Amino acid sequence: MSDTIETTSWSFLTNHSHVLVVIARNPDARQRDIAELVGLTPGAVNRIVQDLEQAGYLRHERVGRRNRYEVDLERPLRHPLECEHMLAEIIRPLAAS
Repeated sequence: MSDTIETTSWSFLTNHSHVLVVIARNPDARQRDIAELVGLTPGAVNRIVQDLEQAGYLRHERVGRRNRYEVDLERPLRHPLECEHMLAEIIRPLAAS
């Protein structure tokens, strides 16, 4: 078995979690920068940010002409299989790398 990881068409994490990881690493990231890092369009990132804000996982405040984001790491995960775990359990380790 090879030690290299093959690039495939699927991922263990969703685009929503990828956006949260980028924001947790850089709360001042612009949506176009997030889009480039995650591999999405800026419009898709905008929709994901709106989803996350509506669900309470993300907040933003306007600082000058930019947004500064804050991830609420104390929110429970949404799926019934993981709902007893907090967002911090996933995002903190990934944001630290």
